Amino acid sequence: MNGKDIGAYLRPRVLERFLRYVQVDTSADPDSGQHPSSPGQLELGTRLAAELRSLGLRDVEQDAYGYVYAVLPGRRSRSPMALTFCAHLDTSPSVSGTHVRPIVHQGYDGGAIGFEDDPNLYLTPGDSPELLKFKGDDIITAAGRTLLGADDKAGLAAIMTALEALVHWTEWPHPELRIVFTPDEEIGQGTDLIQRGRLGDIGYTIDGGEMGELETECFHALKAVLVFHGMNVHPGYAKNRMINAAAMAARFVAALPAAETPEHTEKREGFFHLTALDGNESRATAEMILRDFDADRNHRRTDLLRQLGTAFQTANPGLGIDINVSEQYRNMKEVLDRYPDVVGKGQEAIRAAGLAVITKAIRGGTDGAQLCFMGVPTPNLFAGGLLFHSRKEWIPVTALTKSAQVIMELCRLWAADSGRAGTTPGKD
Repeated sequence: MNGKDIGAYLRPRVLERFLRYVQVDTSADPDSGQHPSSPGQLELGTRLAAELRSLGLRDVEQDAYGYVYAVLPGRRSRSPMALTFCAHLDTSPSVSGTHVRPIVHQGYDGGAIGFEDDPNLYLTPGDSPELLKFKGDDIITAAGRTLLGADDKAGLAAIMTALEALVHWTEWPHPELRIVFTPDEEIGQGTDLIQRGRLGDIGYTIDGGEMGELETECFHALKAVLVFHGMNVHPGYAKNRMINAAAMAARFVAALPAAETPEHTEKREGFFHLTALDGNESRATAEMILRDFDADRNHRRTDLLRQLGTAFQTANPGLGIDINVSEQYRNMKEVLDRYPDVVGKGQEAIRAAGLAVITKAIRGGTDGAQLCFMGVPTPNLFAGGLLFHSRKEWIPVTALTKSAQVIMELCRLWAADSGRAGTTPGKD
């Protein structure tokens, strides 16, 4: 069986699944207080669980929190380990995921791609230079009013299609597979209620971007909530009396380093990112996330917040500022550096699928970062989409197909490995 045969089998199946999955609105809702945060995630999870059962997987469960689990017993495998593949059910709340209408643009010609529902919107190589790598391929976008949902329904489709192929091709070896689909990854809750006992010894999230990517490093992530307490007085009699909490919050944010924001940083540069600012004269709240690849540098951002807080309160007697900082996730490189075989097999599987390996650090986070610190070393593999969380989100059909193929190649490689995923000597 060669790569061409595999691709011919996978391509129509992964495309059909992807087009079907993206039409279920699974937008996460950070304000719902529910787990999962939106009903569409339960709906899609129910459909996936039924599909897993129809493929013959065992121990299929959709639990009360929306997680979907399943097991495919090993076959022709020498490996003593169980391997987890993970993707998330939800999509970003930043752009609407309601009534997604996917469009397949056949035979991309290298120019601008228009959107049926918004004649003023175009996707061009200027927006995403990677488009030019896929001239002649079929490109999928939404119709223009919503995101597409390739993050991470491409990952769901790739895993499900690879499982179908493994069930179909009984001669293809694989270790025991533990599948998990998580809710609410986009709002940082993807592993909060996960059942660790349902996972394998090692894992791979299928949640990355460009075809060929393998991500082994991510941000160190902090969240800061600042509450400003002022004193309101009638504005006609406020001189030397009023302490306007909302104004103080705005000035505080403006005092942060202007160059250290997402719109001014790239590559390995960290940032402060204001995500919410709300309030009135008496009380105001600023929420922000702090990101860096180095934990010490990121904690220095916390120090700066506290120093500014002290300075503002000293300069404005009567102003109160409460600063609460919490850790959201850590850089998975801390763990993956100790498991070179997990990363190495990811690279080998990408090459076996006929692709060049693109090693990147994620300017964000994945469920894999959390799983690493739960004892499951989990790098992140490409799902194939680009311009995530936007109305211009797109994915080539070839990337979808190759994502499923890489999963199959990983199964083959791990099935041939009779050892355990050991650590680098001296780094335990």
